[in-house]
Amino acid sequence: MLAVTQSTSHPEQSTLMAEPKLKTVTRTQGNNQALKDGSVKPRGFTFDFEEVNPLIDAFRRMVRGLEFDVCEMALTTYICARAHGKRMTALPIFLVRAFHHGAVLVNAKAGIRNPKDLEGKKIGVNRGYTVTTGLWARSILQHQYGVDLKKITWVLSGDEHVAEYRPPPNVVPIEKGKKMADMLASGELAAAIGVEVEHPDVKPLIADAREAGFDALRRLGHYPINHTVVVKDDLLAAHPDLAPDIFNAFAEAKSLYVERLKAGKIEKPTPVDEVHRRVLEITGKDPLPYGIAPNRKTLEEVIQSALEQGIITRPVGVEELFARGTLSLSA
Repeated sequence: MLAVTQSTSHPEQSTLMAEPKLKTVTRTQGNNQALKDGSVKPRGFTFDFEEVNPLIDAFRRMVRGLEFDVCEMALTTYICARAHGKRMTALPIFLVRAFHHGAVLVNAKAGIRNPKDLEGKKIGVNRGYTVTTGLWARSILQHQYGVDLKKITWVLSGDEHVAEYRPPPNVVPIEKGKKMADMLASGELAAAIGVEVEHPDVKPLIADAREAGFDALRRLGHYPINHTVVVKDDLLAAHPDLAPDIFNAFAEAKSLYVERLKAGKIEKPTPVDEVHRRVLEITGKDPLPYGIAPNRKTLEEVIQSALEQGIITRPVGVEELFARGTLSLSA
């Protein structure tokens, strides 16, 4: 349990403190539904869930103001925040994973026949340079298609969650008054990452991107992590059992979801559920593994990409990113 105190009026008796309520933000989805609806109850504390829509606003509020006790967090945002001394630590709970081969759209009139043709061009990035989708999309371009990222000018539509971060010199802000979708549709940008554009001249860079992602999983074990869970450092210091207790609660909820997925008992499956089902089919394993051990390769890949892309300036070990009490846990 988190804490035990002695009653001042009856020193011979001990009483448990009221279970702490942790102000928590996480988007409702299959693998944490049981936490949200109360089917899974954590040990030693309770979650006080707050809904933040869009979820990215919670990332910013946590990074800039530590507004929550526990918060879902984009992995690259966290890695950048950690490098800038933000007082929060991740647990190896990976709520969201996705394939990003379809994240890059191109203007069909820009002469982009293959990914290498992006070199020398201006490419938009939705929101900030440290957005996790952008990191993974650039990593795919570099490592799977041989693109030299330094030969591209990256144009950002927004600012960074981590206000102290300064991007590389080939990263520039969008011109005031302009919209990225319009710039892509007009050809002012040859391509863009993470935008939605309905225009006859705009198409995906990688044909059949969904299957390209699954093929990369088969060939390379490529299975990107997007979101983790972070906790305030002060809470972790005050309650040594808190990190594993939170991990175990999320793991139990996820296990219930995966059991239903395996049994084909997901009612009204979403596109995300379908991706999880395909990953299960391809790998024969849990499509949402938690813990460092089953995710080390992917974590090393995201750290290396963050270093290569100038999101962090020094190498960091995987274990440095996660709470001590969770380093050996997996689920």
